[in-house]
Amino acid sequence: MVPPSSSMDPSPPPSWFTPKRLLIIFCVINMINYVDRGAIASNGVNGSSETCDDKGICKSGSGIQGEFDLTNFQDGLLSSAFMVGLLVASPIFASLAKSYNPFRLIGVGLSVWTLSVAGCASAFSFWFIAICRMLVGVGEASFISLAAPFIDDNAPVSQKTAWLAMFYMCIPTGIALGYVYGGYVGGYFHWRYAFWGEALLMLPFAVFGFLVKPLQLKGFSPVESKKALASVETVSSVTDDSKASKLDGRMLVGGDGIIGDELSKTSKSESIHNILNQLSRFAKDMKVLLVDKIYVVNVFGYIAYNFVIGAYSYWGPKAGYNIYHMKSADMLFGGVTIVCGILGTISGGFILDRMGATISNAFILLSGATFLGAISCFSAFCLRSLYGFIVLFAVGELLVFATQAPVNYVCLHCVRPSLRPLSMAISTVSIHIFGDVPSSPLVGILQDHINNWRDTALILTSILFLAAGIWFIGFCYMLSTSLMMEVNQSLHPE
Repeated sequence: MVPPSSSMDPSPPPSWFTPKRLLIIFCVINMINYVDRGAIASNGVNGSSETCDDKGICKSGSGIQGEFDLTNFQDGLLSSAFMVGLLVASPIFASLAKSYNPFRLIGVGLSVWTLSVAGCASAFSFWFIAICRMLVGVGEASFISLAAPFIDDNAPVSQKTAWLAMFYMCIPTGIALGYVYGGYVGGYFHWRYAFWGEALLMLPFAVFGFLVKPLQLKGFSPVESKKALASVETVSSVTDDSKASKLDGRMLVGGDGIIGDELSKTSKSESIHNILNQLSRFAKDMKVLLVDKIYVVNVFGYIAYNFVIGAYSYWGPKAGYNIYHMKSADMLFGGVTIVCGILGTISGGFILDRMGATISNAFILLSGATFLGAISCFSAFCLRSLYGFIVLFAVGELLVFATQAPVNYVCLHCVRPSLRPLSMAISTVSIHIFGDVPSSPLVGILQDHINNWRDTALILTSILFLAAGIWFIGFCYMLSTSLMMEVNQSLHPE
């Protein structure tokens, strides 16, 4: 028998591990994930369809859209195809974290991501590359569900939001680098080489996730301990008060004569029972999340916000090229987004730490920054001057990106520790399936209908005001809850 106390002792951290090293590794992985998002949206990789003028002179298409002769709707759908894999896999990886080591699950996901991106580079049709984009979503699912809780566990107490900000800073920065990377590689070489480069960059991290000694999330019992206890319980139940004997060439265990075939049936029954237990536990955890008003309001605001950001990231370079006749739309949007993404996201994290990292303060920052950012971005698209647009749009992006750390801080801290992976998974699934996934094709349909990129951009930007309003409701709810608690304490003092 393994002593119960020894199975519950926390294992020492791996020799490779330091909190800062973990943060750097996860930031680089996150950056590569979003470089892929930016690259597929760049004019160099995404390209354009064949066009013909009034004289019948046609200009051949370029990139993915030109090679596979895609409509704007198909093009937008391609950017969202990864969501199918993400939707299915995110809750699964979050639930498996209670039974399997989360660090190893990240390694599995990164391996799938690497193979799928290589598949995009080898694509021979629209449907093949669409399927590969779906599998990229499976690869992302493990990382987005489990990385943030690891960072939250290991960040200094006074800098938790700042560390989250550094991690989520890689989203706008990665997308912006993807614009530049995709524009350069696609323009000077071929769009397929952009995907080959991404796969090579991610490969070492996929291998790293399998080879090194893994970490364990706080709030979860070590997986090895669970297996050890399960083995002890199984052996004890079979061997107590029994002895082995042979009959007709088959092994019997104990006086009751349990035959080996029956043990096999018992094992299958236990497997089915474990699966049912997993599903039951998942359903209970989901119910806890869905009745949490703070969590639901936060995610609704995040959905509206991500609807706009997703469409910006995909259609931004093309809209800028058509509205302001930018010669280097990929480079300009990439440069502005890199600077504003870094400064805005880090500023949001440090400001919340300085205000005091609480959920109420997070909602104040979310609603205020989003409202001011919406005003600035809306005004930018109203201007005819390219330089005026750049200045106002940069200010708007600076404010909008300040929400990244606070919104994820709320997701992590409005639930108990063991629910953090599922909280992040459902949040991510929601903002994609209701946010940036439909936004790209819907904006494509809107543009096909009205054929005016300025009006399309203004209609899209107005949704940011909705996001600010929803997050303000979250602050009001927190304020009313706090006042009610104070009133109850005054009426019933201890």
